[in-house]
Amino acid sequence: MLKHLTIAAITLGAIGAAHAASGDAWDEFYTEVEQGCIAAAAPILANATAIVDPFGTESYGVAIVTGETVAGTKSVLCVMNKQSRVFEIGGELDITVTSAEAAE
Repeated sequence: MLKHLTIAAITLGAIGAAHAASGDAWDEFYTEVEQGCIAAAAPILANATAIVDPFGTESYGVAIVTGETVAGTKSVLCVMNKQSRVFEIGGELDITVTSAEAAE
């Protein structure tokens, strides 16, 4: 009986550590996409903010970046290739996207 409890405790401890590590990895991923997309959009958007899809797709990190242009507030789509870490920006969109936190 004690052997089974020991095995269960070790297993649960390992699961908890793996869960915490994956949470940290997703936080790092989010920050990398957010900062990289804002930097990639800097030539066309001033005072930009990014709303990041927390997980992206299987191959790409994805964000909507909104900022100021000469013509007013615009947004662009941004993708980061998860393997190469290369960022790409789409064309300017006549939409404005803000996070719920920014609206409060």
